[in-house]
Amino acid sequence: MTHIFSLRSEIRITGFLLFVLFMTGCSSVQPRWTVRTSSTPFSSSSDLASLEQETVALFTPLAPVPILRGDEAVLGLYLAESIKRIAPAWKMIDEQQTIGLINRHGLTDEYTRLRQGADQSHILERALLQKIGKGIGVRYVFQPRLAYISQTMTDRLEAPVAPFLILQTRSAVMRLSLQLWDCESGEPIWSSVAESVVLNETASLEPMFIKDAARAAFSSMLTDLLTRKTSSKYTRLDRFLDNLIHEQNE
Repeated sequence: MTHIFSLRSEIRITGFLLFVLFMTGCSSVQPRWTVRTSSTPFSSSSDLASLEQETVALFTPLAPVPILRGDEAVLGLYLAESIKRIAPAWKMIDEQQTIGLINRHGLTDEYTRLRQGADQSHILERALLQKIGKGIGVRYVFQPRLAYISQTMTDRLEAPVAPFLILQTRSAVMRLSLQLWDCESGEPIWSSVAESVVLNETASLEPMFIKDAARAAFSSMLTDLLTRKTSSKYTRLDRFLDNLIHEQNE
């Protein structure tokens, strides 16, 4: 009798575990995400259409707070991917090409001074920006900046008879800013800030990748730029952005 009761208990537990694993496996495919943006109007002295005619370079992301340095290293890649999806007609020079051209034209010292000044003042000094822009042959540059980043993993459910986790909530929060500068005038002609939150419940071993939060934030800010919005909230309900983010993850 005891054996039968134990067998039935094991069957119920096994069925429960399989059900939870199935449900968590399904939910991990499509993480939930939300981005709130605040953007400036596009400069009246510049035409948005000129971005399709002039070359745009991506500067290396900044991370002014010492504890964040190192986390910004891959943001340039995610920004380039987002631009290719959101604005494929733009003539873009990605971060790797930009720093290669800067080094090839002997502008390393100028670029170092430009970044040091931007760390302290949030300004790309005009004379240095003009020299670098002319030297590498670009009219505009994007300057991304990392302000905050965090990842959390919270255990939600563990197997009652086995020492393994079957459900975990994982989230990533990121705050980014993005500025578009005119190398000829030395003026910022557009800027945006975004807070991105990505949440997933899963039983897999994969973490909640920061790239999901970064791609969601960059895609949302670029959408603000193209649609001339100054304050927006984007979620998975925005099918266009959601499809772009998931395409980039494949």
